[in-house]
Amino acid sequence: MTVQLNHTILWVRNKEVSAKFLTDILGLPEATRFGPFRVVAMDNGVSLDFGDTANEKIASQHYAFLISETEFDEIFARIREQNLEYWADPARTQAGEINRHYGGRGLYFSDPNGHLLEIITRPYGSTLPPS
Repeated sequence: MTVQLNHTILWVRNKEVSAKFLTDILGLPEATRFGPFRVVAMDNGVSLDFGDTANEKIASQHYAFLISETEFDEIFARIREQNLEYWADPARTQAGEINRHYGGRGLYFSDPNGHLLEIITRPYGSTLPPS
């Protein structure tokens, strides 16, 4: 049996704003509509499905995106252009820094709902040469 993650739901205050934030920052195609959700498709077939919630408090979730070195430069430029805070660590103690885990680069930043997003150029535990 092959098990693959297909999609996950992110609860947000405004699915249109949140999906657009992610597609704009990551340089992805515009989100599509599926039922009550705005769907952001990733290149590996997994999607993040944004749904509106009336809950005042949204539980912060973490999503990491594996990208190329070139994409890192492009996304990092957009993060800086929008004056978004970013950190080298998930505890958010190393503000304005990037990390260099496994010979790659990575950083964390928040979306408009407080979800912690991460971009990395090498998977954790990687022993492969950088792409």
